[in-house]
Amino acid sequence: MIISQLRIKNWRNFKQADVQLQDRVFIVGPNASGKSNLLDIFRFLRDLCRSGGLQDAVSVRGGLSKIRCLAARADSDVSIEVELIDRDKDCIDTWSYHLEIGQDDRKRPIVKSERVRRNDKPVVDRPDDEDHQDGFRLTQTHLEQVSANKGFRRIAEYLGSITYSNLVPQLLRYPESFAGPNIAGDPFGREFLGRLASAPANVRKSRLRKMSRALSLAVPQLSSLEFVQDKRGVSHLEAVYEHWRPRGAKQQEDQFSDGTLRLMALMWNLLDGESLLLLEEPELSLHQGIVRQLAPLIYSMQREKKRQVIVSTHSADLLSDPGIGAEEILMLHPSAEGTEIQRASDVEEIRILLEGGAFPPGDIVLPRTAPNADLMAQLEFAFSR
Repeated sequence: MIISQLRIKNWRNFKQADVQLQDRVFIVGPNASGKSNLLDIFRFLRDLCRSGGLQDAVSVRGGLSKIRCLAARADSDVSIEVELIDRDKDCIDTWSYHLEIGQDDRKRPIVKSERVRRNDKPVVDRPDDEDHQDGFRLTQTHLEQVSANKGFRRIAEYLGSITYSNLVPQLLRYPESFAGPNIAGDPFGREFLGRLASAPANVRKSRLRKMSRALSLAVPQLSSLEFVQDKRGVSHLEAVYEHWRPRGAKQQEDQFSDGTLRLMALMWNLLDGESLLLLEEPELSLHQGIVRQLAPLIYSMQREKKRQVIVSTHSADLLSDPGIGAEEILMLHPSAEGTEIQRASDVEEIRILLEGGAFPPGDIVLPRTAPNADLMAQLEFAFSR
């Protein structure tokens, strides 16, 4: 299953947007244009499916006023609509999920509209008669209720298993140094080793074997990677590095480089699950030679897992793969009236240049989303005063 279309209104940076999505999507744009906020739309849909549902999903983001686009005026409700294609069966199913939220006089988020369609036939259409009789029902979506989502549970399960990955190496090395509860979904990898521990032993071993082969090409002297537990039952990743000793030397995650840890997490997440995977700037801490291989790596693993991957990036190296199509790149253009989302394939000049093959995608697309020369000159002048 993939999300094939996204429509949003008044979501953070975006006053309005309607964009098609491919199996693989690369999001580019200047700083503060909304790349993270665009990814957060899918995290929000995931959070709706978890305990706490709508109320927690809005609360953890600071309330509806923090979600609502600053460019919103008279029509200030927030809406998200996704179209999905289910290709897991002999016949293809098409779904759509629409949610519009506002708030009541107690500042609680409430459902203004919730609709589900399957092959263009209505499954859910709210508010319904029961909602009109009991307004409190509108503080919850049907998506989050097992008793209400039976007719579209396939969608609830898919959205609820969306994964976001932006591993912070220090959290993995020193989890005991960071007090407080973990963030839902573990977006920054604090419980990464716990996820490995919970995987079936045969699945874990198979994945680590694949990762080990790839890492041996990317990380100097690394020859093997294993999952081990110490005498206290604490989980560790352990790698053997070849050197003058006949059996090499073993190191664990607290000795791995930032780039090695982020690459390990990226590979595991690509292999783990079949729902949408969100990757935020996966090029961080990695050598440009490795970054150039990320797009082909994602593609090769997609052929096996058939999962959709959406990536935000600033990296020309990541976008250097000539196999990246213009329809896979979303460009963000901020303005006083909100950020516009534009597919690179909708810009004739970009499409022609990419089809010609003379330049890699990053060299064509990234300059169109970079700060202009006048702005950079002003920035240099401001720091020189």
